[in-house]
Amino acid sequence: MTLLVHTFVHDGPGKLRLLDDPEDGGDMAGFESSRTRLWGSEPARALGTRFLPRPADDDLCVQPEDVEEFLAECELLRGHTAELGTRSGYREDYAADRLADITRAALRARSVGGGVLVR
Repeated sequence: MTLLVHTFVHDGPGKLRLLDDPEDGGDMAGFESSRTRLWGSEPARALGTRFLPRPADDDLCVQPEDVEEFLAECELLRGHTAELGTRSGYREDYAADRLADITRAALRARSVGGGVLVR
């Protein structure tokens, strides 16, 4: 299975509408194993991450009011993709590319007043 990242907007109370995914396939947050091996790993948690470890236990839903903080977390991790890739058993470029896809979804969410869903 694949772990995907989506941008959503609220269509009323409790209703999310996923926006169309990028045509370039940039909706990959990793393999299913990335939930624990990469985003929920001890090295990621040790950096003080709050959002990206959540997929280790469940899907991640970043609400619109938390997107700026989520983007800051993505920026923090961007400086550590070599370590995260090596310590998780993935390559650095894999960690960097997946983080770039997640960041693009968050930037898109910010531009439309939406949120981010990783599932």
